[in-house]
Amino acid sequence: MSPDPLLRVPFRRLRPEAREPARSHAGDAGYDLRAVDEMELPPGERALVGTGVSVAIPDGYAGLVLPRSGLAVRYGVSLVNTPGLIDSGYRGEIQIPLINHDRRETFRVERGMRIAQLVLVRAGDAVFVEVDLLDASDDGRGEGGFGSSGTA
Repeated sequence: MSPDPLLRVPFRRLRPEAREPARSHAGDAGYDLRAVDEMELPPGERALVGTGVSVAIPDGYAGLVLPRSGLAVRYGVSLVNTPGLIDSGYRGEIQIPLINHDRRETFRVERGMRIAQLVLVRAGDAVFVEVDLLDASDDGRGEGGFGSSGTA
């Protein structure tokens, strides 16, 4: 069985210093997104940071913009909405809504810094059908919500 051909995702560099989304290591799921803006993000503040690129995600796929764990652990910096969703029809600049959760330290965003990652996922079409009762789930969870599987 041959592997699937690579998904071709056209991208456009909107600013000369912008870098194409790229993996740090072969096999990584996420493609790093880098800042083209420089700014300071004081404690508790948020800002929209440009990447200088736009993409044309193919029909049937979506892009999920996720935080970088290193920024979260080292500096308390994450995304305001995570994951962010890029639909296949969007052609504007990818912008990253960063938030500084640190209570004391200002975070400095520098040009070229990896600030988020893009993961491409299949996004299937669906038809929602109203029913009077849903079938039971195979795992027995049913209507159990947050924390229903235990704490460990």
